Amino acid sequence: MVKRTDSRAPGTHLRAMGRDDLPKVLEIERHSYSHPWSEAVFNDCFQSTYRLWALFRGEEMAGYAVVTYMVDEAHLLNICVAPDERRLGAAKLLLRHSMSQAAADGMVRLLLEVRAGNEPALKLYEAMGFTPIGRRRGYYPAAVEREDACVMSIVLPPP
Repeated sequence: MVKRTDSRAPGTHLRAMGRDDLPKVLEIERHSYSHPWSEAVFNDCFQSTYRLWALFRGEEMAGYAVVTYMVDEAHLLNICVAPDERRLGAAKLLLRHSMSQAAADGMVRLLLEVRAGNEPALKLYEAMGFTPIGRRRGYYPAAVEREDACVMSIVLPPP
């Protein structure tokens, strides 16, 4: 039996995020990060060089991704899954979709930063084919000191 929250569950779909999705996006963001993005930051992403994706399970938003395009490179700025949807394939689905859309849009590489201490995310990205290419010291705010980011990259297949 397929659980409702499984990424293969009926009613699971991805679509472009709209401004009317922001209340739910902000709720998920606040429950997920110690230093969440503000509504103003999300609003600034509704530009032609950005792609914002929302994942739904039926009518409920399960997660989202924000990607920006610069020349021929895509940069994953934010990927977030609602707490009760984690470890059920939602992040992998969002990541695969972001990668395939970027490739279809002519991007040749996807970059991202991830907290150096975020082992589950690092394992996911490595399993998806990303490789570490650098480190940004003190990139993320943290409770006491700033945390380093691991910079990762994947070459996208041609469309």
